[in-house]
Order: sequence, then structure tokens, then C-alpha cells
Amino acid sequence: MTTYNFKAVPCVPSAKDFVDIVLSRTQRKTPTVIHKHYAIARIRQFYMRKVKFTQQTIHERITNVLEKFPRLDDIHPFYNDLMNVLYDKDHYKVALGQLNIVRKKTDQLSTDYVKYLKYADSLYQCKQLKRAAMGRMCTCLKKLHGALGYLEQVRQHLSRLPSIDPNTRTLMITGFPNVGKSSFINKITRADVEVQPYAFTTKSLFVGHTDYKYMRWQVIDTPGILDHPLEERNTIEMQAVTALAHLKACVLYFMDLSGQCGYSVEQQISLFKNIRPLFLGKPLVIVINKIDVAKLQDLSKAEQKQITDLVEGVEGAKIISISTLMDEGVSSLKEAACELLLNHRMDFKVRHKKYEDIQNRLYVAQPVKRDDKVREAFVPESVVKAKEEGTWMNNEHREKLKMDKKYIEMTFDVEDMNTLENVDMRAKWDLADDEWKYDQIPEIVDGKNIADWIDPDIEQKLKELEEEEELRLQEEAAEQANKVEIFRVDAISKTAAKNIRDRIAVSKLTNAVMRSRSNNRQKNKLIIDAQARMEIGANRGRKRTRSEADDLLEGESRSKSQYRSTSARNHSATSAQRKHARSNTPAPGSGIKNARELDRGVALKRKMFRGKSKASVRGEADHHIPDLKPKHLFVGKRSNGKTDRR
Repeated sequence: MTTYNFKAVPCVPSAKDFVDIVLSRTQRKTPTVIHKHYAIARIRQFYMRKVKFTQQTIHERITNVLEKFPRLDDIHPFYNDLMNVLYDKDHYKVALGQLNIVRKKTDQLSTDYVKYLKYADSLYQCKQLKRAAMGRMCTCLKKLHGALGYLEQVRQHLSRLPSIDPNTRTLMITGFPNVGKSSFINKITRADVEVQPYAFTTKSLFVGHTDYKYMRWQVIDTPGILDHPLEERNTIEMQAVTALAHLKACVLYFMDLSGQCGYSVEQQISLFKNIRPLFLGKPLVIVINKIDVAKLQDLSKAEQKQITDLVEGVEGAKIISISTLMDEGVSSLKEAACELLLNHRMDFKVRHKKYEDIQNRLYVAQPVKRDDKVREAFVPESVVKAKEEGTWMNNEHREKLKMDKKYIEMTFDVEDMNTLENVDMRAKWDLADDEWKYDQIPEIVDGKNIADWIDPDIEQKLKELEEEEELRLQEEAAEQANKVEIFRVDAISKTAAKNIRDRIAVSKLTNAVMRSRSNNRQKNKLIIDAQARMEIGANRGRKRTRSEADDLLEGESRSKSQYRSTSARNHSATSAQRKHARSNTPAPGSGIKNARELDRGVALKRKMFRGKSKASVRGEADHHIPDLKPKHLFVGKRSNGKTDRR
């Protein structure tokens, strides 16, 4: 089965998106860091790689589009003319040709600029050549704006076309608008074509499938055709004309004699004569629809003769009357059309040379008579006798055969499904002597003693096992009844246990709060005046003299020792004393030369926690609007050149 998968054609991006795709991919897939102190060969290779990669990306993208779109010269003539009707074949070829020209142009640009880069003697010159090459390639892509937009529209329409096999068994429905074509295809196939009481409801080709003689048949519903010259027909009508011209199918020409379609019988006959050349070499059936309103016999004799004259001279043509509303004659029309097409295809194969080639390779084997002896079929005597008596395959005989086949000799008791009604199972045993049916089973079979595999005390052992099991169950039931609860908790004990658990929980919470407070006290630090720290640093190395900083430090040590001696006696110390007493960390400023060094350390500490602080503010539920700028302009190191282009 030949089918064309137009849905596999890839999406065609716009010119702007094409440029962004190419430059973005170049930025992501190639190195981005280069320095002027590198060797000139390395710099040249860096920029040549970018130019070549851009050219390869453009070449691959355009080649994919050109290969996936159907070539008009390689597809079936039906699809060739259909695409010409829908999209204008010349416009389609021009658009694909423009893509091919741009592909060749980018290849040539890449070759030229790679040669120029081989002779560049500085990083700046290499970068300018790379910029010029990629700029000219992008300019070529931007010129494809119209062609890419047109091809994307063609792709979208191609994906919506029905899958029509031009070579399979096909029934094609044609005629004036609103004569019942879509109603018929809905009746015989699983298609769901829209049906409305006005003309041109069907604006394109619709395909349905049905089964006949275990074969799949294709049914095509074409748009309505009006009776005017070919040049005046629109795109909708030309789709039907294209299908009639190229598809090998059985044509069903529908006519409405009631006039409800809005066209007279003379107009429908005139249309048939106008498009008759499209029916040459194809089976033809003229379908008189809506016979529930008007039949062929209701017309005048002149009109009846005009309709019957349409099939004269056409081999195998028929006139069939149906009513899709009353579902009258629909199935007979389907069968007649299918048989007509099968016979036509068979005659065509017989007349074709290919049939002779296949026939010469076929050999039909036929049995040869061995001798003159007559070998008749064997019929049992009981069958012959039953046929003579007239009892063969009567109701009684059928019932007997049914019972023998199922071999039912045990039936369930309807009232109690757990019991079985046993019947004589040996009555139907087929033995050489009926007296053997009730004999005892022999003890010796094939020289072996059957009793060797049977325990004679099996019934006694089974009875003892059941008694032992029953006794064990009784003992377990007695143990369960005599078991007394050892631990029994009353309501008072439960209340006391609950109070204990609550006190433990309160104690844990209190300890947690106290620990947090002590940590906060330890975090408070003593801030020394910046001027005092500077003087301490300036006087280092000189003769030690008493200064304001020494007085301040000495006062701090005295306050600490005084607090340690009095804290044991008085627990209600002031907040300032508690703050200095709990501080075991070195005082800020110790080990630092001057205030400038201290400020620099504080700045470094803030910078270290800056990123974490920003990240901690944002949550996963926060609305984030990404930056829609091109990635190739804002990614990578930008130490060389400007940042507005790369």
C-alpha cells in the first residue's frame, strides 16, 4: 500500500527564529574564551571553528527542510496536481529553490572567510573577519523571510490532507453539491463527514474505509462540481476534478431527481456529459438518490430516456436507485460497485502483459487416476439404516448426540450446591463385554501389584489425624478462655501518665528556649573604638606607655574579674555584665593591624554571604520572568570586544 506521510515534514522556523537557533547553537557548542596573548595559530583556529560550525548548522537545517518536503517530480501525479491546485506548483518550487540558493551561498561564504582567517595576523582582525562572515550568513537567512513563511503554511496544510492511496481499491463519489454524497459515505464507512442542507458543505477531499469480501476498500467523498468551463472552476471544484482524473476507481455519479439540491435534471445530465472524459476506462454507476421523494418512474419519458442513454455504450455501467435517508438500497449499491470494480481490475490484469509472465510461472497440480478400481466413500451401516428409517439427525437423535458429546452423568443439586447427586458412571462404559462394567479393579496390571502404591490403612490414619487436629483446636480454645490480663491500667493511671508526658514536653521546650538565649548572648561582641585600635597599632614596637586604649582594656579586664567574683553570690547581674562574662571568643580587633584591615575583613565576610542571602530570599513558589534576550549575546566571558555582539 503506497502512502505518503506528509505529517513527517518538520516545522519550518521563521527567519528571525532561524538566526537565533544558529547563533545560539554556535555559542553553546564552540569555545568562548580567547586571549590576545595566545599564539596566532590558536586564535585563527578559534575563529575558523566558529565560522565553520555556523555554516554546518545552516547547511544541516536547510537540507533537512529540502529533503522532507515532497518533490513534485517524484510523487504520484495525483498528489502532484493536487499540490498545484492547492499551493501553486511554481510558487512551491521557487520557495524551495531559494532555500537551496542560500545553502550554497553560506557554504561559499564559509570557504572564503576561512581562507581570509588563515592570513589574519591579530586577534582583532580575526574577530572582525568572524563577525563579517556570520553577519553575511545571517543576512542571507533574513532574506528567506517570505519563503520560510510560505513553506510553513504549506506544511501545516499538508499535515491535514487525508492519506489517500492512489493504487488501492477505491470508490469515488461525485456529482452536484447537496445531492447526498456525504450521507452515503457516512452510511457505508466509519467516516464522519459534515452533512448540512446547503451547497458546498464539503470543501475538500474526505476518505473513509469499508470492508467487502475480507478486503479493505477506500471511499473518497469529493466536493460538489458545478456545470461551467474548467477555467472558471475554483480550488474546491478542482480538487474533485484532480481526483477523477488520476485515481483508478469506480465512479459513483449521484443525481437528485427531486430538485431539492437546487439543480434540475437537465443540469445534472449536462454536468455528466461535461465531465464524461474523466470517466474513461473506469467502472461507472449512476446513483439515483432521494427516491423517498422522487423516483425515476415519476419523471417524464423524455427525461427517463435521457438518463438511460447516459449508460449506453459504457461497458458495465449501471443505474441504481437508493435513499440514504431511509437506508434503502445502500448496501446493494456498495456490493454492486465493489463487484464492478473487482471485475474491471481482473480484466485489466488479464489483458496486461504482466499476467502472461506470471501465468507462465504457475503450475496447477491435478491428481492422475491410478487404476480402474472404484473406491467409494465408506458410510457406517448404522447411518445408512437410520437414514432409511428416517431417524437420522431428527430431534431425538440430536439430543442423544448432544448428551453423548458432553458425557454428562453428574448433575448439581440446585438447592444445595455443596452436594452432588451421584449416578451410575459405569453404565456408559464402552467395553467388549457389558458384564465387565461392574467387575472389581484388578490387583495386577502389566505385571505390577497395584496395592504396592496404596496404603491399606489410609482411612484409619486419616481418621486419627482428623481426631488429633480437632483435639488440638479444643486445647487452643481452652487456653484462650483461661488467659487472664496481667497488666490492666485504670483511668487514674492513664491520667497520671499523661501528666508526666506533658511535663516532659514542657521541660524540653524550656531547655530549648534557654539554649537559644545563651547563644544570643555569646554572639554579642565588644566593639572597640576605631581610634583606639589605630593608636594600639601605631604604638606597637615603641616603649609601652599608658594610653586610653590601655585604660579601656584594663577596665574591661577588671569588669570581667569583678563579675566572676560576684556572679556566684548574685545571679541578677546587669545585661552588660552578662554580655562580657559569657564571651569566650577573642575580642574583635585582636590580631589586626589597623581599622582599615578590620573594615576590609568585614567587607569580605559580607561578600561571602551575599549570594546565599539572595538565594535564601527566593522560594520555589516565586514567579520568575526569564530574560528573553538572545543567549548568544549574554553568555560566556566578554573580556574582549563589546558585549552587544559576539
